[in-house]
Amino acid sequence: ANKRHKQSSACTQLPTGEEGAILFSMSKLVPRIHEEEMKTQNYQIAITITEARQLVGENIDPIVIIEIGDEKKQTTVKEGTNAPFYNEYFVFDFVGPQVFLFDKIINISVMHHKLIGSVLIGSFKVDLGTVYTQPGHQFCDKWALLTDPADIRTGTKGYLKCDISVTGKGDTMQATQKTADTEEQIEKNLLIPKGFPSERPWARFYVRIYKAEGLPKMNSSIMANVTKAFIGDSKDLVDPYVVVMFAGQMGRTTVQKNCADPVWHEQIIFKEMFPPLCRRVKIQVWDEGSMNDVALATHFIDLKKISNEQDGDKGFLPTFGPAWINLYGSARNNSLMDDHQELNEGFGEGASFRGRLFIEIAVEILSGGARESKFSRIIKDIKLPAKDKDSKAAKGKDKTDKAGEDGKSASPSDKTNSTEVEVEPFDAPSEIYGEKFEEFLLFGTFFEATMIDRKVGDKPITFEVSVGNFGKVTDGVSAGAGGKKKARDEEVEESLLHDKDDEMCHKLGVPLASTTHPERPLITGGNRNYQYLPYDERKPCICVRSYWGDQTFRLYSSNTLENMADHLVSATHVKKKQPNPNQTNTHSKQLLLLCPRAFMSVVEKKPKGLNYTTLDKKRLMLFRQELEAMSSDAKGIVQQQKKMSLDEMIRATQIFIDKIRFLVDEPQNTVPDVFIWMLSNNKRVAYARIPAKSILYSLEKDQRGKDCGKIKTHFLKVSLGYSLIIANGALDTSTECKSAGSSPEGEQSSTSIKGHLFSLRPFEFADPIISQTLSPTWNQMLLFNGIVLHGDGEEIAQFPPEIVIELYDDDAVGKAEYIGSTVAAPVVRLADHKYEPPKLSYHPVYCGNLSGGDILAAFELLEIPDSDPDRLPPVDPPDVSQIYPVPANIRPVLSKYRVEVLFWGVRELKKVQLLSVDRPQVFIECAGRGVKSSVIQSYKKNPNFNVLADWFEVELPENELLHPPLSICVVDWRAFGRSTLVGTHTINCLKQFLFKPQLDLQATPILISASPESSQPPDLSQEPCLADHIYAEVEQGKCTVMELEPGPATPPAAEPEHSISEPEKDRKQKDRKKSLRRSTKRKKRTIADESAENVIDWWSKYYASMLKMQKVSHPVSKQTSDYIALTVEEEPNKKKDKTFKRKQQETTPNLATLQIYEGDLESEFNNFEDWVKTFQLLRGKSNDEVHADSEDRIIGKFKGSFCIYPSAEDGSLLDGGQLHILQGIPPNHSVNVLIRVYIVAAFNLSPADPDGKSDPYIVLRLGNTEIKDRENYIPKQLNPVFGRSFEIQATFPKDSLLTVLIYDHDFVGTDDLIGETKIDLENRFYSRHRATCGLQSQYEIEGYNAWRDATKPSEILTKLCKDNRINGPFMRPGEIQVGTKVFKGQTVFTEDENVESYEHLSLKVLRSWEEIPEVGYKLVPEHIETRPLYHKDKPGMEQVEQLRDAAFPAEIPASGPEPSCNVEQWIKGLEEDKQETDVHYNSLTGEGNFNWRFVFPFHYLPAEKQMVVSKRENIFSLEKTERKIPAELVLQVWDFERLSSDDFLGTLELNLNGFPRAAKTAKSCDVGMVVAACEENKISIFQQKRVRGWWPFIKAGELTGKVEAEFHLVTAEEAEKNPVGKARKEPEPLEKPNRPDTSFSWFVNPFKCLYHLIWRNYKKYIIIGIILLILVVFLVLFIYTLPGAISRRLVVGGT
Repeated sequence: ANKRHKQSSACTQLPTGEEGAILFSMSKLVPRIHEEEMKTQNYQIAITITEARQLVGENIDPIVIIEIGDEKKQTTVKEGTNAPFYNEYFVFDFVGPQVFLFDKIINISVMHHKLIGSVLIGSFKVDLGTVYTQPGHQFCDKWALLTDPADIRTGTKGYLKCDISVTGKGDTMQATQKTADTEEQIEKNLLIPKGFPSERPWARFYVRIYKAEGLPKMNSSIMANVTKAFIGDSKDLVDPYVVVMFAGQMGRTTVQKNCADPVWHEQIIFKEMFPPLCRRVKIQVWDEGSMNDVALATHFIDLKKISNEQDGDKGFLPTFGPAWINLYGSARNNSLMDDHQELNEGFGEGASFRGRLFIEIAVEILSGGARESKFSRIIKDIKLPAKDKDSKAAKGKDKTDKAGEDGKSASPSDKTNSTEVEVEPFDAPSEIYGEKFEEFLLFGTFFEATMIDRKVGDKPITFEVSVGNFGKVTDGVSAGAGGKKKARDEEVEESLLHDKDDEMCHKLGVPLASTTHPERPLITGGNRNYQYLPYDERKPCICVRSYWGDQTFRLYSSNTLENMADHLVSATHVKKKQPNPNQTNTHSKQLLLLCPRAFMSVVEKKPKGLNYTTLDKKRLMLFRQELEAMSSDAKGIVQQQKKMSLDEMIRATQIFIDKIRFLVDEPQNTVPDVFIWMLSNNKRVAYARIPAKSILYSLEKDQRGKDCGKIKTHFLKVSLGYSLIIANGALDTSTECKSAGSSPEGEQSSTSIKGHLFSLRPFEFADPIISQTLSPTWNQMLLFNGIVLHGDGEEIAQFPPEIVIELYDDDAVGKAEYIGSTVAAPVVRLADHKYEPPKLSYHPVYCGNLSGGDILAAFELLEIPDSDPDRLPPVDPPDVSQIYPVPANIRPVLSKYRVEVLFWGVRELKKVQLLSVDRPQVFIECAGRGVKSSVIQSYKKNPNFNVLADWFEVELPENELLHPPLSICVVDWRAFGRSTLVGTHTINCLKQFLFKPQLDLQATPILISASPESSQPPDLSQEPCLADHIYAEVEQGKCTVMELEPGPATPPAAEPEHSISEPEKDRKQKDRKKSLRRSTKRKKRTIADESAENVIDWWSKYYASMLKMQKVSHPVSKQTSDYIALTVEEEPNKKKDKTFKRKQQETTPNLATLQIYEGDLESEFNNFEDWVKTFQLLRGKSNDEVHADSEDRIIGKFKGSFCIYPSAEDGSLLDGGQLHILQGIPPNHSVNVLIRVYIVAAFNLSPADPDGKSDPYIVLRLGNTEIKDRENYIPKQLNPVFGRSFEIQATFPKDSLLTVLIYDHDFVGTDDLIGETKIDLENRFYSRHRATCGLQSQYEIEGYNAWRDATKPSEILTKLCKDNRINGPFMRPGEIQVGTKVFKGQTVFTEDENVESYEHLSLKVLRSWEEIPEVGYKLVPEHIETRPLYHKDKPGMEQVEQLRDAAFPAEIPASGPEPSCNVEQWIKGLEEDKQETDVHYNSLTGEGNFNWRFVFPFHYLPAEKQMVVSKRENIFSLEKTERKIPAELVLQVWDFERLSSDDFLGTLELNLNGFPRAAKTAKSCDVGMVVAACEENKISIFQQKRVRGWWPFIKAGELTGKVEAEFHLVTAEEAEKNPVGKARKEPEPLEKPNRPDTSFSWFVNPFKCLYHLIWRNYKKYIIIGIILLILVVFLVLFIYTLPGAISRRLVVGGT
């Protein structure tokens, strides 16, 4: 089978049985010697805090604080509101590798601001990785759920609406427009990734740290090294502890002193919502030092890999272990300080094994509050004896507890309900330590060691191979068994070990050694930069024995899956090469159908006694489910095979491959990776790291590692800064003490390598001097004769040795400079196989990580037959200098092509060698032939060429893929005939310039109806047409047609010319007066009138377009309600009368809209390169420091084009002598133009001031003209609305590049550049897309949408038809015909007499010009483009658009009685204008009467429905900051206290754009009015103008009172005409309220107070009391005097 790998570099004839493996080996070839290191990149994190809702608390002053790492930023404080509106934008810059960016946590907290010690309301956390994986790397307009980390039982503390975006270099940032939707559903729009549930429960994440082993014995701190020097190496000098970081929190275990194998038995508990928005758990082992702590190693666990988020029984919570994790870090070099400490902290790939850690992770979901579950579990644990505890703790049921701690178990601490990290000890079940150890033998042979860098020196070199700590030569200890640590728990006597080792040596016939013998390197012949080790006939072998837990089943299943993925990869490569999918499909079909069964049967055969962890079981289940699902999908694909295209099938297979590759990665480690270290003079120099699974031996072929027993080339990575590469031989690894089967020597084959170098694609490295080239063609064959390769012939054919090709730049003086290298695999031909010539292909060249061109070559490895050594394919004879040419059967077939070149001009040339370029000339070269342009006489006066076109003939390969590059070279002619190189550009792919003659298409007439009733939805670029003012708002396929009331209706567009003579100003004033008169008459007013009321202008059109764009990008559920649409009619007697018709319609009135592009116009129209292309000219070398795409290397631009076609036999030009390339090219002379620039707004600017804001203003540059708009700067704003227009006169081609710059205004020092964007005006001017003035959506003569272009639509259409040689346009009543296509629409408009106008329909034709057969293309519509602003120091991109501004001031007098003691009122954002009533004292009934008037002036933008607030942010601010916020009125009721602080009773917040209708009476007023108010029941003060009624006061969601108020909205002009006083003052004073007499202070009028308070209420009781008192007194006196009276009577009576 002929197969080629993905670089298409080799073809090979092989036995079909080995198909899968062969393909795999070839497809995996990596042309880069070293994989990419972690690149440090610049990232920008942009966060917009919009608003918060439903914050918990009474009368709070919320402030939002954002923390990322150590950086902290905060918003302004909003006073007294539970729904603050901020709309503030913050930017954080991050520099570092992507991996570390992703672990950074964004913590957003909302605080209640106090002067001393703010109080946390709620906070929210997300890691940057989660944000970056979102579409567009951002969350836009989402609600973050706030919770209190100190008490997780209390639930939601509110919602915060924010945008978070992360952009790196090259990421495009989308300018998203904000939706101003008041009634959006928060729950449906939460800030969580797609697929997460909206309600996330709290969960406990347990990380249990059992023990560690094999940690580095020597402490890294300086003090410890000093100690060691004194004490000697008597004990482990390391004091380890473990730190676990998750979701921005950190827990750490206790420190185990002087212990390299510590045991902790501690668990760290995190509480976080589940699923968490933070993806990785970071586990670090630290060493406590007396001076500072040092990280020993770092390990990350991705929660995605240890859980499954599918629904139903398939999914499982994160679970891990108990299992080992292997720790890697830097290699120690016996120095005092560790050179590569960053490796231990997780930066970069670890270069050495640093021990392993036994841990477990489990998650428990908390159902209710945290306390109950804790309680129940503690009680359960008290009942359970410790040893009976379930060891399968991963289920999260019986997590061990504080039962052992003194008395704590009875009363759980407060930590249980906070998210604070808990660390506690636990009892480890005994089963966990019953781990069986298995013996592993690692065997390897070194076949060759070459390409050793000369810098290493000529000291003897050895190689050390280690797995874990076995085989390491550490700190001078011998590699013998005595120095190794014991892996098993039971101590094994040393003598026994020695006996075992001897026995093993005897079996293998090889000594147990982990290092090779020292050899002195020799210098390589032919390349003096490198050395090699002379391993001729004796190949050194190594043997390392080690002991690891018996969990090889994990590695076996990983290998099985990886083999499946590789089989699929190879099948797709076959498919790509063979056009017929039916034959190729069987391979992948069988694979997918058979693999799952085979795999599962193998897995199920496993003995049950193995210590499977929960994760192992879950992963096996997951494998089964995924593979079964895949095989059923594969069956579906096989059945659909005839319908599916090859690409679709390959895409489907790729999805399978990605799924399998995700499953391959095993999070629970077993055998550590194998390290090969090269030691020179006992110093560690370079290493290679090999995953253990790839060399693991198994009897089952599928489970065997892919490199097991194979000869493989390893490129060693440098550890100490040498640029060094070493190729190492095979690693035959066998487990269970079996040898690999074949002897190390194997067979010998004598072979010959041929390398055919044909040509090289461009190098951006070589010194570009004219006489030399960046695209060399060598046509040379290099021969290596009689190379001896060891190993089996078939195996060499399967896994050929890799060939390294290096390129050098040969300088006349000094050493040749290294350009780059690539790795290729030769095509192997064994002696008994038929010879086929190899195919040439391109191999990418890399210098470090930088791409540096391609080399076209083929490589073959031919076995020399023993019988007939001369029977090799013939070679062409060499030339004089003994250079062999590439054989003819390999060289590509050439044919003659003609290349036509268009020379337009050069632009933006910078200075060269400190002088400006004045007389440039362009040289074009391709395959050794070329042509040159005329010399521009004065670049400053006219940068265009006099001679427009030229041509040359060249021989090119017929195979388009092998076309050589074409180079463009610009030189500058200086005095005395000297020339200097300016810059070069290389075009790699000539395919885009190949000219293919078009075939004439059959023409058929097509009818397009453009009537407004057509219900087909128009496409995005085309607005519904306004033919006769019947609005067809087409949305989602439905069409709602709105007609006017009967009557002669004509649109203003069709008015006769003379009607424009009426001055526009008067007309607007009349309109306004009428509208005001009408406003008082109409009962029920709605939003559509509001728009009509404020005169419709360009801004209305802009905001209508924004809304439309949002609907297209984010379709929302329609909410319809009553609106009134408005049209203006002209009648013959010039009286304007407005007719209304109620209609169900969307929120916006039907306005003409324009196209808003989210990117720049160039990207929509292919850079306007339809007539000429722009090539960037580069200069200088590209190296690692200055990236190849760096701005500094661009020295200018060349404008031109190419046309390539096979030349005619007779050599004549086509088309009667005219060059193809000149067709449709405009003349090349100067043109005077007028340019208008409208700059609307800028978004997400970078902050330029220390306070995180900027004061932006606009600067325009064109040629020598510069316009600075410095005085119109916008203070303290990152999203400024400029609304500025500029007009510049210019001359093409001299002034063709317009630069728009945004600067930051500074009072002191120079202004800083925020960003700039460049626009090529010349391309736009000459483009056929007509980018001079965009086509509007509707044709109108006057008003906000008046036609702006100098030429009318019908004239434009006529010109287009003429230019494109189309018949037409033929204008007939009701239709226009262009060529064969007919467009229908209205052309007659009724007024006092019929008026015929073809302009509307002509515009309709122009807007669908791309539908015209053969010649159609899209014309630029009226638009606003969003251009990114670049700053050369920052990679982040910001957005700019074009806008204007309008603000209407207004006043609200609010009057009416309110309950309780005094009422405060203010408009949000204008808190300093807070107003309050007087106090109604001693209200006994809870009623308060005020009759008080508040007056609030404010500026309002009707189009945006927001008000503008300008104020100084603090006392030090020099200028006012302008903000746009919704107009919201806040009323609060307070209980007035003389001595203590006032008590807050309730609040009412009304959004003036839509607040609940008032209740007619106090009885019908309740909380439901505000809470459950739907859109229909809401009114806007801007339509109603006057509202009166009852509204509820609310505190903590409960009704605390009701207020009767009247609101009246007037414009500033009206307020000046009819002024009113605040409170009850003049003018128009209000009466005093009718308050009861109790409303006096008892202190001032005590008697009055007594009378009112006591007498009035308790009159009855007082009178009855007095009567009773008199009676009692009377009785008492009566009883008291009675005995005296009686005795006296008796005495007196007795006398």
